[in-house]
Amino acid sequence: MVVGGGVAGLATALALAPWPVRLLCRAHDGSDTASVLAQGGIAAALDSADTPVAHALDTLAAGAQHNDPAMVRWLCQQAPEAVRWLQAQGVAFDRDAAGRLDLGREGGHQVARVAHAGGDASGAAVMAVLRQRVQRAAHIQWRGDVEVDTLLLRDSAVVGVRFRDSCGREQEMGASAVVLATGGIGALFARTSNPPGADGNGLALGLRVGARARDIEFVQFHPTALDIAGSHCLPLITEALRGAGAHLQDGAGRRLMAGLHPQQDLAPRDIVARQVWHAHRREGAAWLDARELKPGWESHFPTVLAACLAHGIDPRTQRIPVSAASHFHMGGLSVDADGRTSVAGLYAVGEVACNGVHGANRLASNSLLEGVLCGRRLGVLLADMCAQNVSHKTASGRYRWVARGIGLPSALMAELRTTLWHAAGPERDAAGLRQAAQACAQWAGQGWQAWLAHELLLAAGSRTHSLGSHHRADSAVAG
Repeated sequence: MVVGGGVAGLATALALAPWPVRLLCRAHDGSDTASVLAQGGIAAALDSADTPVAHALDTLAAGAQHNDPAMVRWLCQQAPEAVRWLQAQGVAFDRDAAGRLDLGREGGHQVARVAHAGGDASGAAVMAVLRQRVQRAAHIQWRGDVEVDTLLLRDSAVVGVRFRDSCGREQEMGASAVVLATGGIGALFARTSNPPGADGNGLALGLRVGARARDIEFVQFHPTALDIAGSHCLPLITEALRGAGAHLQDGAGRRLMAGLHPQQDLAPRDIVARQVWHAHRREGAAWLDARELKPGWESHFPTVLAACLAHGIDPRTQRIPVSAASHFHMGGLSVDADGRTSVAGLYAVGEVACNGVHGANRLASNSLLEGVLCGRRLGVLLADMCAQNVSHKTASGRYRWVARGIGLPSALMAELRTTLWHAAGPERDAAGLRQAAQACAQWAGQGWQAWLAHELLLAAGSRTHSLGSHHRADSAVAG
């Protein structure tokens, strides 16, 4: 059983063929996932002048060397195969006039190695193809509009789930294995590029049954979301726009990244996001200037153009107001290279999982890549287990249900998001983390989101030095 309809969940389900798999999703068609919104593409060493080793070095540098080196080597070596597999499924990656893959450069990459589909709509293009494949797959039973909120354990092994449909009706279902592919936690913050459903629901459920967490203090903030006053979920302004030559500026038109990093506007995301954060704290705004890009640039960035025009901004003639926004969770349920958690029968893949590949800060366009590769790897493992008739449903002992718990009331949820944004945003300090943790501890009995936020804040408080996306304003020492 796979819980979650993003790229990682779909890749897992497809790789399980021919063994039957149930795919449970919150939305009826998986359209509420962060995968659909991804504007970056698939990073891979596809050019003859590039190598998987160079890709790995950029991944390690972005991750502040906190990555698992073996996982990084594997990801980067397999990345070209991921692109070829997606092409075989039907994904049409963008090509240049000569018919070659039109590789772009994004933050943290020393060279252009990102394959895009549909310009800045890569996630939507990939997901459309994979959803079509899933719908045609005879071995996959899709069930949408359901919320998995309880796991069934027997003899400390996960052997089933309980879920509610859109009418509130409950159903219980056994499983030889349960895969959580539920995405990240971005929606717990006041400003996010994620959809509302990226609220940590799967992470909380896994932690409730005793699965170990790893690196949950590491939250990536994207430097350039469209700054819309009063909005929670903000449209992303893809990093590739900066790769094409757009520049970040303050109110007076001064370059924000000038002299701060050798890669300037294309420095790793944690570094750029902090400068945007500081600009907002100084003068209440930051800007992205794309007015001097080559004519016709908007044909490569239709999603960005549409989002800006929808909010009264023409990026061809006006600067784009931008804000940092929670974007990706490097931490999650601790898993091995194959996706096993510390709880028998429970697996995790994609953003809800942490196998160490991203370290303390994810390199741009490595997330869809991870979802495809790790999903397929886990699916193959589970298919082999099915072939060998390995199942945790044969465990003996008493059954027990473990629920995630009730959700916070909407007013308190809004307060929680603001609290996390200020205390655990791009810049943190001991006092802010401590006060926020105390508040979340008081709210924890009213909703699982506060309990999960409290766990994150405790982890952030215990890491007293800056590292990657975890920047402590009260410590000048990285470690």
